Amino acid sequence: MTEQLKIGLMGAGSWGLTLAWLWAKEPCMADVWMWDRKPEKIEALRQNRSVTFPIKIELPESVMLVNDLKEVLVDTDIVVLAVTAEGTRTSCKVLKEAGISNKTVIVNASKGIELSSLKRLSQVIQEELPRNRQAVMSGPTLAQEILYGLPTAASIASEYLDVAEMLQTKLSRDYQFRLYSNPDVTGVELGGALKNIFAITSGYISAKKLGDNARAALLTRGLAEMTRFSLRMGAQEMTLYGLSGLGDLLATSNSPLSRNFQVGLLLAQGLKLPDVLAQIRVTAEGVSTTRAVCQLAEKLDIDMPITQEINRALFDTPSEELLIKSLMSRKLKSEKMTQPL
Repeated sequence: MTEQLKIGLMGAGSWGLTLAWLWAKEPCMADVWMWDRKPEKIEALRQNRSVTFPIKIELPESVMLVNDLKEVLVDTDIVVLAVTAEGTRTSCKVLKEAGISNKTVIVNASKGIELSSLKRLSQVIQEELPRNRQAVMSGPTLAQEILYGLPTAASIASEYLDVAEMLQTKLSRDYQFRLYSNPDVTGVELGGALKNIFAITSGYISAKKLGDNARAALLTRGLAEMTRFSLRMGAQEMTLYGLSGLGDLLATSNSPLSRNFQVGLLLAQGLKLPDVLAQIRVTAEGVSTTRAVCQLAEKLDIDMPITQEINRALFDTPSEELLIKSLMSRKLKSEKMTQPL
């Protein structure tokens, strides 16, 4: 690793810009560059570093805005993918074509499942960049709160302990951004992806004024679904009760800052999905994750009643029977606290 840490960010969306601001505001800590698949976005940032979304900030002058990856990849220590789930494979191909070094560590900061293949994003990265060691960063990380300077904690997971500990040290920032290392890549990854499904439902419940009892039931049963699904996919149970599971679920399911929560709010107002997505203007990963999880659950015969109801609301005709009435009329059963439900 170079003496001065060099971090590359793929994706100039709100999350990528937030991370660039976080890691570059103290230039002595790291050199940071940013790339985007749309060159016009990079050019616009060159012309005006005043970013207005999610809040107005000045992108530090120390952030290098690049179009030619070959020039900066040579001595880059860490490349962070802050792109959509569906853009992950393409970004990896771009890095491969640009000649990324095998010594560069890849960190995935996106939360989702590749819908076309139904694969976790770490699996996608492994397929495209098999020689690079990788990690996943996930947790309750609402971008707007980070930009306000509020304290945030998240998980950094890698199958390589030394990589997880190195990233934990290099990417944490005192008093504001704290990372906890974790060896369970599958659990951290799925916790971050699946909680978006229940954030959509939480937004719907909020808009319909169905009460705190209903929201508490949703989050509890949603966590049970997350755990049941993730265990079948090879995750460790305790990971789902950590920052990237329960922590992220609580943050995104209770905050209007969450884009997935906003999807639920707008659905409850009677808007169709295309109109909802047009109104929020940014990618809400919970939409495609819901479809992907439903397909995997059907394939593996995993009971996911809340997820199935959200899928109907998103892609079929929503009705007043959505979620609560449907779930409340299911066959009565035991909670069975000795195993995830």
